[in-house]
Amino acid sequence: MAEHQDVLFEISQGVATITLNRPEKLNALTMDMLHQLALLIAKCAEHDDVRAVLLTGVGRGFSAGQDLAAVQGNQPVNFEQVVREGYNPVVQGIAACPKPVIAAVNGVAAGAGANLALACDLLVAAESAVFIQAFTAIGLVPDSGGTWFLPRIFGLHKAKELAFLGERLTAAEAKQWGMVARIFTHENFAAESFQFAHQIATLPTAALAMTKAAMHQALSLPLAEALDAEAKWQGKAGLTTDHAEGVAAFLEKRKPHFQGK
Repeated sequence: MAEHQDVLFEISQGVATITLNRPEKLNALTMDMLHQLALLIAKCAEHDDVRAVLLTGVGRGFSAGQDLAAVQGNQPVNFEQVVREGYNPVVQGIAACPKPVIAAVNGVAAGAGANLALACDLLVAAESAVFIQAFTAIGLVPDSGGTWFLPRIFGLHKAKELAFLGERLTAAEAKQWGMVARIFTHENFAAESFQFAHQIATLPTAALAMTKAAMHQALSLPLAEALDAEAKWQGKAGLTTDHAEGVAAFLEKRKPHFQGK
């Protein structure tokens, strides 16, 4: 496992696991960690051996969000710079990554930590996981894509409730809202999360990349334009090796072996 002091990185069985590794701080994020995350996500996007990405944390927390102590000084904190240079590249990198990115939320996900999880394509959570929009408690607004993701997942009024009040959203509640795909026990969380990511990695990941791009594109398109874009994506998917393999496996009544090509 390749290590940067507070971020761990490993590739196994087609899954790149990125682990936040500051358990004594509930994996609170520093600018250095954010830069490493952006670089690692970009690396995963280009790495032929990576078919899926798993983002998780060590200890009791997924991430408590920004490490406020790390940015405090004699001058007021320039949070615009922190967001633009630290968080936005990570969120945009996840959105642009052609590999499925799965957040494995092992505990508390607060503030920017919660919204980095929302930026991922799929979320799995431990039974003990909680999501907290902790921004108003310190007089800030949701960042790391929070104002974009929350209304799309929950609707405008529920999003405002979560953002205004900063109340805990449990893993079970998040699953009821469709935000969390699977809930695993704390004892088996690491193994079950990896198995889920590995299952995704065995799918026709080229088609998944196109599906991700098409859905993101459709969010800002009227129906007619979305249908046109969808047809173009389908044309590209129909030319992939994985499509040919899927059809052959169906006709031969066997399990397909996809390569992500």
